[in-house]
Amino acid sequence: QVQLVESGGGLVQAGAPLRLSCAASGRTFNTYAMGWFRQAPGKEREFVAAIRWSGGTTYYADSVKGRFTISRDNAKITVYLQMNSLKPEDTAVYYCAAGAIRFRISSVDSYSYWGQGTQVTVSS
Repeated sequence: QVQLVESGGGLVQAGAPLRLSCAASGRTFNTYAMGWFRQAPGKEREFVAAIRWSGGTTYYADSVKGRFTISRDNAKITVYLQMNSLKPEDTAVYYCAAGAIRFRISSVDSYSYWGQGTQVTVSS
């Protein structure tokens, strides 16, 4: 079993930065990928970014490429999402997810474990 705990959400003004953290526990992650998804009110959950634990390859949605950076800390078994130049349309509940994924890393269905979510609100 895997446990994921997100933190770092909040209310910020447009253009400000914010960093989300996802602390993982429960098993080894050498074969796993970890991702961030978000869900705005009335919309489907969408892919934001992902990272392969082994090797550190990263993936981003086009909407956040160049503004968001995903990274990991092996010792702390924690994944971060650094969000810069935030926009009001980035407002959503952000979820951390993990899974033994080879393909379709941007698909919600590929992930087996999810955190509880953290709210990010960007005011204009």
